[in-house]
Amino acid sequence: MDTSASPRTVTGRIDVHPRGFGFLTVQSPDSHEVLSAFIPPPDLNPYFAGDVVTATVTAGADGRWSASNLSLVERPRTQVYGEVVLRKGTPFLRVDREVANADWALDTGGTQLQFGDAVVARIAEGKLVLLYRVEPGEDRSLERVIARHGLRKSFPPEVIEEARRARAVPHALGARRDLRSIPTVTVDAPSTRDIDDAISVLPAGPDGALRLLVSIADVGEYVTEGSALDVEARERATSVYLAGRVLPMLPEELSSHWLSLVPGEERLCLTVELRIDPQGRVTAADVYESIIRSWARLNYDETAAFLDRGEVSSAMEPVKDVMPWFRLAAARLAVARAARGGMEFAREEARFTFDERGELSGLVSERPTSAHGMIERFMVAANEAIATWLLARGVPGVFRVHEQPDPVRVADLNAFAETSGFAAGFGRELTPLALAAFDRQIAGATAEAALRSVLRRSLGPSRYTVKPLPHFGLAAPLYLHFTSPIRRYADLAVHRTLKAYLRGRRDFVDMDPKVEATAVHINAKARASARAETDRHRELEARWMAARVGQQFPARVTRVKPFGLVAQLDGMLVEGVVPSDGLPGGPFRPDARELSLVGKERTFTVGMPVTVKVASTDEQLGRVELALVQ
Repeated sequence: MDTSASPRTVTGRIDVHPRGFGFLTVQSPDSHEVLSAFIPPPDLNPYFAGDVVTATVTAGADGRWSASNLSLVERPRTQVYGEVVLRKGTPFLRVDREVANADWALDTGGTQLQFGDAVVARIAEGKLVLLYRVEPGEDRSLERVIARHGLRKSFPPEVIEEARRARAVPHALGARRDLRSIPTVTVDAPSTRDIDDAISVLPAGPDGALRLLVSIADVGEYVTEGSALDVEARERATSVYLAGRVLPMLPEELSSHWLSLVPGEERLCLTVELRIDPQGRVTAADVYESIIRSWARLNYDETAAFLDRGEVSSAMEPVKDVMPWFRLAAARLAVARAARGGMEFAREEARFTFDERGELSGLVSERPTSAHGMIERFMVAANEAIATWLLARGVPGVFRVHEQPDPVRVADLNAFAETSGFAAGFGRELTPLALAAFDRQIAGATAEAALRSVLRRSLGPSRYTVKPLPHFGLAAPLYLHFTSPIRRYADLAVHRTLKAYLRGRRDFVDMDPKVEATAVHINAKARASARAETDRHRELEARWMAARVGQQFPARVTRVKPFGLVAQLDGMLVEGVVPSDGLPGGPFRPDARELSLVGKERTFTVGMPVTVKVASTDEQLGRVELALVQ
């Protein structure tokens, strides 16, 4: 940003650093350019992270910006987590240091609090008022993350009551297509309670084409647009999966029971029926309201056992005759998908386990199975078909868009691949087929998880929009989310549009601004939810690694920062920080694109293997500090 106009008055949003200072982030309205201005601790004291303020920003001789004369414009945050401190017997709240750098006076409303008590307070007219105390034995880090990101723990009474009334709407056939006699299965993790997708297959006819039916819980039939239940779901926008706790988008009375496609029960659905020819092409798609009955609830492991070894579990017995056709449908879609490129999105993940008391008991790495791959292909095919179906009829949708990486990111990916021991050869422009070739190279590599984390970050995020644009990562000309309306509002919005069209509505507005407003809201909520899930994971990583201080691990550099390296431990999916001031051969500085940390004697580059030991952990900051082993 041009420094010649300094100083200037701007409006921006506050970010708080745990060390006590902050930054004012200003997004230029006419470009993607972002200004970041330093806020010294004294000026930051009256504010919270997320506050919108006006300020005077000034550029220094070194080109760095600083902010002063801050004035509050808007305070989106409504509550904070903190721990009680006493000053001359008066309670103050030491607020989560990711949210505020100062202790705030606390109005307890007469409740007796002790030093060190963890509480959540609401912000009322610039003051903190006690909302509730976190009970002894409750997970403080979980409460901190929920409050930090403004998540909703519980549902208002009127929403719960409306959910109970919604259960009075029967799962009746009416004018729907009756699929109850067709063998239908669900495939999920054993712990899944909100089952929103089911699959059926009709064997191939004389022309070799088979039909895959993807049936999705008809949430829109029970959650009326504009109702209290809908307003709450829209505000949440997504279910949030915090390790050890799920904050659902819809109350459990609906999400885990009345809407869930449990076996043996009739359920209303929206079904997309795909005709898949022997070459794996989807040559036709039909969409309709239906009623189904799941014949079997399968988990990923038993489904993979059939796909890989032909094993039939007891739960699979009622549908064993159609299982080979599912395998064929998945194989055909895989062939067609491979021909166009893109990357596989099923990936290895770290999952925390808890004992019966809720205490952290383990950290396990879960690799995707052939069953995960099959279900991903089916859901991607359904989502693509619905997107194409809507566009062909001039109906606006909440599309899922992923831009092609720009030349700078492509160059970064080339460099990253080289330092990781792989040849990418992307050229100036990354194509879906080139991406697929690199994706296939790293599959099964020792550091695959670290490599994929860097790759996904380099490709950039996807977003929702009413504009029908391609999804680069999937090599899809058009894409949206249709298959998870119990846990994503974007899917529910698509369902409502589909149902309106099927029932005769035709007065749709091209690229409807209201749909775009919904997409923008969902994007913001999805980012907050993702940050909360990441923070929770990092805090638990720090808790888990506290017992491993001093132990050594092989690792790989995944990021370069001004303060040092970020490295991921092989096989554990745990990330930690190696501070640059602890590295031999310094001082170090990052290169222009933060791909390498450059010193006088050594250079550390993203993708480089290293050996590290755990130096320290800080659960509150979600930080694992590592030291390089010589």
